[in-house]
Parts: sequence; structure tokens; C-alpha cells
Amino acid sequence: MHILIVRLGRLNPMKKLVIFDLDGTLINTIADLGASTNYALQRLGYPTHDLESYKLKVGNGINNLFRRALPEGEKIDENVLRVRREFIPYYNAHNTDLSRPYPGMIELLEALQGEGVLLAVASNKYQEATSKIITELLPTIRFSAILGQREGINIKPDPQIVYDILATTNMAKDDVFYIGDSGVDMQTGLNAGVETCGVTWGFRSREELESFHPQHIVDSVQELKHIIL
Repeated sequence: MHILIVRLGRLNPMKKLVIFDLDGTLINTIADLGASTNYALQRLGYPTHDLESYKLKVGNGINNLFRRALPEGEKIDENVLRVRREFIPYYNAHNTDLSRPYPGMIELLEALQGEGVLLAVASNKYQEATSKIITELLPTIRFSAILGQREGINIKPDPQIVYDILATTNMAKDDVFYIGDSGVDMQTGLNAGVETCGVTWGFRSREELESFHPQHIVDSVQELKHIIL
């Protein structure tokens, strides 16, 4: 008589490191981003925009945000820097006025922590604001790395920010799950060679996410938790 022994295990082992985009993925920041950009534009005598429209202006760093917000014929580097000088002090003081984690996000992060998964943030938001928002709005979460836009480092979709997180956490690409809400994030994951997931609750459309062919697209935090865990 032959006895068949079946060993059960995970077909897809849980990742050791999960990297999150910030704006539109972890936290809904659009109201503060839009209000602060409108403040800077108004101070310089430029027309402002409705807050919803900023969802298509953010994602590529603040200089590109300002260029998109400026009127046609005014999108020159000098004007971008003028807007930046007005924006940064105001945004630094007001970037958590209305911004909040997406529903269920804190619970997801706490569940991942409980499973021993390392957490990190990779954002195109400048470093000072990235660190402040994460620290103030997610105070109970222990992130192994919180990286934003830094001087001399190319912004996403350049994969350097992912490589820097891998170096900090001593993880290999196969250990990583990268999550974001935009085509920029999907391209970043592709460029970095890591497993990538798009989320549809953020600032960009499902169609934009699908055009980059990530391994996963999810419509809810619960669905994301199921995929990771």
C-alpha cells in the first residue's frame, strides 16, 4: 500500500517588503495640494483651478504640477520657480489640513506590520512634505524607509527610489510588492523589475493603470489585503 503525502504551502509566498506610493494610494492629499497651488497662483495673479482637476496635474513632482497649473504662455521655468516659492511655505503649514488616509488603509498597514512585513513609501512629493505627512497621519505605522523627491535623484518613473529602498532594507526584487495609483507608478514598478499593483481609488483611471499591464489592479483596500496576505 502506497501512502501519498501532500505538503501544503503558499503557491505565492507573501512578500517581505511592500512599497507604497503616497498621494492617491496611502493618503488622499488632493484637497491640500489643490488649495495650496491655488493659493500660490492667486498670489501671483494667475487664474486658479477646481480641486478635482488637480488629480490630472499631480504625480510627476511639484515643478511639473506648477507647469500644468500655469496658463498657456506662462509655463516657463522662471514662473514655475515663482509659484514654487509661494507654494512651499504654505503647503508645509497646511499639508495635513484636509489630507486623510484612505478608508481601511491604517488597518491594512497594521495587519501587514503584524505579519512582519516591512513597509516603505516611495513618492514624487518633495522629501520634507513626504516625511511630515506620513509622520502626522500614520503615526502608529513603522516604515523602514520614507523617500520623497530628493535633490540630485531622478523622480519616478525612474526606478532609483525603489533601488534605494531595497538597499536600505537589504531586500531583493523578488521580495517586493510595489503599489500605486497612476501610470507613473506602474512604469516605476516595471522599470524596477518588481511585482506591481495598481489601485483604482486614487487620482487616475483604471484605463491608465491597465495600459501599463501591472500584475494586479484592485478596487478596494480589502482586495489589496487579500492579494498581499
